[in-house]
Amino acid sequence: MGEAAVEIVKPRTDTREYRRIVLRNSLGVLLISDPDTDKAAASMDVSVGSFSDPEDFPGLAHFLEHMLFYASEKYPLEDSYSKYIAENFTARKGVGGWKHLLLHLDSPKTIPLLVRLNHGGSTNAFTSSEHTNYYFDVNSDCFEEALDRFAQFFVKPLMSADATTREIKAVDSENQKNLLSDAWRMNQLQKHISAEGHPYHKFSTGNWDTLEVKPKEKGLDTRQELIKFYEEHYSANLMHLVVYTKDSLDKIQRLVENKFQEVQNKDRSNFHIPGQPCTSEHVQILVKTVRIKQGHKLRVKWPITPSIHNYKEGPCRYLGHLIGHEGEGSLFYILKTLGWATSLSAGEGDWTLKFSFFEVVIDLTDAGHEHVQGIVGLLFKYISLLQETGVCQWIFDEVVLKNNLKQIFLQCQKLSAICETVFHYQDKIPPIDYVVNVSLNMPIYPPEDWLVGSSLPSKFSPDLIRKVLDKLAPDNVRIFWESKNFEGHTDMVEPWYGTAYSIEKITVSMIQQWMLAAPNEHLHLPAPNLFIPTDLSLKDVQEKAKFPVLLRKSSYSTLWYKPDTMFSTPKAYVKIDFNCPFATSSPEADVLTDIFTRLLMDYLNEYAYYAQVAGLYYGINHTDSGFQVAVIGYNHKLRNLLETVVEKIANFTVKPDRFLVIKEMVTKEYQNFKFQQPYQQAMYYCSLILQDNTWPWMDGLEVIPHLEADDLVKFVPMLLSRAFLECYIAGNIEPKEAESMILHIEYIFYSGPRPICQPLFPSQYLTNRVIKLDKGMSYFYPAKGLNPSDENSALVHYIQVHRDDFLPNVKLQLFALIAKQPAFHQLRTVEQLGYIAVLIQRNCSGIRGAQFIVQSTAKGPGHIDSRIEEFLKMFESKLYAMSEDEFKSNVNALIDMKLEKHKNLSEESGFYWREINDGTLKFDRREAEVAALKNLTQKDLTDFFNEHIKVGAPRKKTLSVRVYGGQRTSEYEEEMNEPNQLDWVKIDDIFKFRKSQPLYGSFKGCHGHVKL
Repeated sequence: MGEAAVEIVKPRTDTREYRRIVLRNSLGVLLISDPDTDKAAASMDVSVGSFSDPEDFPGLAHFLEHMLFYASEKYPLEDSYSKYIAENFTARKGVGGWKHLLLHLDSPKTIPLLVRLNHGGSTNAFTSSEHTNYYFDVNSDCFEEALDRFAQFFVKPLMSADATTREIKAVDSENQKNLLSDAWRMNQLQKHISAEGHPYHKFSTGNWDTLEVKPKEKGLDTRQELIKFYEEHYSANLMHLVVYTKDSLDKIQRLVENKFQEVQNKDRSNFHIPGQPCTSEHVQILVKTVRIKQGHKLRVKWPITPSIHNYKEGPCRYLGHLIGHEGEGSLFYILKTLGWATSLSAGEGDWTLKFSFFEVVIDLTDAGHEHVQGIVGLLFKYISLLQETGVCQWIFDEVVLKNNLKQIFLQCQKLSAICETVFHYQDKIPPIDYVVNVSLNMPIYPPEDWLVGSSLPSKFSPDLIRKVLDKLAPDNVRIFWESKNFEGHTDMVEPWYGTAYSIEKITVSMIQQWMLAAPNEHLHLPAPNLFIPTDLSLKDVQEKAKFPVLLRKSSYSTLWYKPDTMFSTPKAYVKIDFNCPFATSSPEADVLTDIFTRLLMDYLNEYAYYAQVAGLYYGINHTDSGFQVAVIGYNHKLRNLLETVVEKIANFTVKPDRFLVIKEMVTKEYQNFKFQQPYQQAMYYCSLILQDNTWPWMDGLEVIPHLEADDLVKFVPMLLSRAFLECYIAGNIEPKEAESMILHIEYIFYSGPRPICQPLFPSQYLTNRVIKLDKGMSYFYPAKGLNPSDENSALVHYIQVHRDDFLPNVKLQLFALIAKQPAFHQLRTVEQLGYIAVLIQRNCSGIRGAQFIVQSTAKGPGHIDSRIEEFLKMFESKLYAMSEDEFKSNVNALIDMKLEKHKNLSEESGFYWREINDGTLKFDRREAEVAALKNLTQKDLTDFFNEHIKVGAPRKKTLSVRVYGGQRTSEYEEEMNEPNQLDWVKIDDIFKFRKSQPLYGSFKGCHGHVKL
C-alpha cells in the first residue's frame, strides 16, 4: 500500500480533506473527509467498457454491469445489496431520483442501470465505451456495511444461471425501450458508418438475440462467457475508487484497506483502441436518414485528435464557444435571422483517449431543411472567418469564463488567476454526484488534477487551437441530415435499430460552391461581454431569517424573501409567476400563451446569451396559470437583465416572421407527443384525469393550424390585462433591494404612466383543484398507445390518499420507503414485467398518493395491474412481520432524509418555491414532519396501510391508466368491450368523468389569508 506525496488541487473555500492512496493490489483510491456531510458515498470506476465486448457478444460489458448487483459469495441472498441500500437511503433533492432517471433514459452516451436509480437515487451504474461506473450513497451510520457489500462486486460476485436468464430479459427490455428513440438510433448510425473492425462500430446495449439466441446457436453458454469476461477484464489495477464520508481520513483509509484489499490484481492493460474509427470512405459523406419524430436536424462532425491530451490549453472549448455562440454576428444569429434554425450547439462530442469528434448540431426549420447547402456553406464561411482573424487571447479568456459558470471573477488580468478564482468559488453538489465526477477523472488526469479535470485551461496556445481548426475542413467532414421527409428515399438500413438511410459522397469543390452560394451575411466575432460581474462582495443582511418571510404584499403582488444564510456566494434567485386568468381560458389561449413566452425568449436571445455566458441564467416559461420569469446567477448585474426582460414583456410586439417559426416549432412538439414513451403517455393521462381545468394535447394540436400572428396581437393585451404576481427573491440581495425590484415591476405594469395590467378580482385568483376519487372505488382508463409501431405497453397504478398534512404525509412516505425496493425486486427482478418498474410518491398540488409505473413488452397492462395487487397482498404479510428494530431503522432513515442539508442556493430555493407555488406555505415542513415521525408507531403505519393501500380496503381510492402497445391491440379491444365489473369502473370519457367528480380544496389562490 502506498501514499503519493502529490498535492491535490482543491478550492480554497473547500474545507474537505483529501488523501490519495494506492492499495497493495494497485487499486487507486481517493479518500474524502467532510465533517459537514449528511451522506456517505462511493464510486468505483472500472476502465472496462463496451469497447471490450467480444465480437460474439455485443452488450456483454453492459450485461455484466447489471449482473454484479445481484449477489456475492459473502452476501448470497439475491438483491440483498439493493435491499440494504434502499432501507438506509436518503432520497435525492431537487429532481427526484425517479424523475432524474426518466429524464435521462433517452441518452445513448451511457447505458444506465435503471433499477438502481429507482431506489431514490441512491445507487446506480452505467456503461460507456471505455468505462463502467458503479456508485451509491447512504446514511453515514450505515456506510461501513454498505461499502462492504459494494466491495464484494469486485471481490467474489455470484452470477447464478437463473439470474442470468432473467437479467438478459431486462437488458432486452431496456433495448426495446430505445428502439424508437431518435437519439439512440442516430448515435448507433454514426457508429455503424465507421470501420467495421473498430470497436466504435459495435452495438453496445445488447439484447435477447446477442446475449441468448446467437450464443446458443454457437454452442456458447452466456453465464460462462460472463464469468470469463469478468475474470479476464476486471482487475484492481484498472479500478479507481472514491470514498466520501464524515469520518477522519485515517479511519476511511483503514476501512478501504479492509474492504478492498481482496480485489484481485491481474495486472491487465487498458483496452487498446486502434486509432481513428473513420477511414477515407467514412468522411466527405452526406448521410440522409429518416427520423421517428417530426422535425429536421443537421449534425456536422469532424474526426479530430482528442483535446483531453491538451486539457490545459482547451482548444475545443475555444472553438465550441465561437462556433456555438448565439450573439449578434454569430452563425446561429444569421441562421435564425434567415428563419432556417431554432437551435445550434458546438463542441467536442464522443471522445476517447485515441479519437474524438468535433460536432455542430443544428435544429432546422422547414425552410432550413430546404436550404441545407446554404447552412453548410455558412458554417464553413464562419470557420474561414476564424482562420482569417486568428486566435484571440481575450476570447480565450471568455471561453474559460463560459465553461466555468460556477463563479466568475474579472479583477485579475491573467487567465490562470481568473480560472483559479472560478474554481475556488464553486458550489457544493451532492456527494453521490461528486464521487462519480472525480472517479471518472482519476483514470484520465494526473492526481493533482483529479478535482480540477479540464475545467481550468490555463495555457493560451494559438498553435493548438489552429491545429484543431485546420481539422474542421471540407475534406474531413461527416454530415448527417435527419428528417421524416426522407421516408421512401433511402436505400440502406442500419441493422440494430432499423434506421433507414442513404449515403452520398461530397467533394471539397461542392462545399466551396455551397460557400460561394451561401447568403452574403455579416458574420463576425462576438463583442466583449458586459455581463461579466466585477462585484462579488457579500451583502451583510442583519436579519438571518431561517425561512422565507412575506416582505411585501399589495393588490398586485406578494413578495417572499429569504437572504442567504448558508452558502456565502454572490448569487441570487428570482422567480416571478404571472398569474393570468385569460391564459387558461381555452385551448387557443393556452397555445397562444406558450407561443408568447417562446417569442419573448426568441427576442431576448442575442442580448441575454451574453448573460448566460457570464453565469446569469434566465427563463420565461409557460405555466398552468400563465407564465413565469426566472433569473438565477450572479447578483451583480442580475437586476439589469431582469429589468430588460420586464421591459420586453411590457412592450411586446409580434414579428410575423418569428411568429411563423415559433408556431412551426410548437406544432411539431404537439405532433411528436405521440412518440413519447408509453409510460410517459400513461402519466399524462393520469394527470389529465386528476387535474381540473387542463386541456388535452389533441385540442392544442387541432387549434394550432388556425392561429395567425394577428390572433397573438389581439390576445397578448387581454392576457396581461389582469394579472397577479407571485414573487420569490433569495440569496445575496438585501431586503430593500428585493422590494425595489418588485416596486419597479409594479410601476411598469400597473402604476406607471402606461399601465397595461389591472389587479385581479377576488373571483379571478387561480386555483389548483384536483379530482377527488370516491372511497372504495377502483377506476381504470384504457388507451391505445399513440404510436402503433411501439410495442411497449405501460401502466400507471395510482392510489390517492390525502390532502397535504404532516402526519399522513410521513405515513405515506414511510410506506413508499419500505415498499419500493421489494416492489422493484418482485415486479422487475423476479417477474421481469419490464425494465421500467417503480413505486414512487405523487404530489399533485398538495394531494398526496402513491403510484406504480411499469413499462413492458412482455405483458399487457391488465396483467401488470393484477400483479401489482398481488404484490400488495404479499407486502401486507411482510409489513406485519416487520420487527420493531426494522421499523425504527426505516423511521430513522426517513428522518435523516428530511434533515439533510441543502447543498446550494438553487436547491434551497427550489424547496421553498414549491411551497409557494403549491400554496401550502409550510416552510417548516421538514422539521414538522420529523416531529411527526418521532411519535409514529408501527401500529400507525399498519393502520394507514389497511385503510388506504391494502387491496380491498373500504376507503381505498385507485386509478389505473393502461396504455396498450402495438402488439396488444386485441387486448385493448377486449377491455373496451367488457362491461364494468363490481370492483372496477371504466372511464370512457375523461371530461365527463372529471365533471362528475368532487374536487379537493385548493391551497393556491387564497391570497386573502396570507398576512404580513
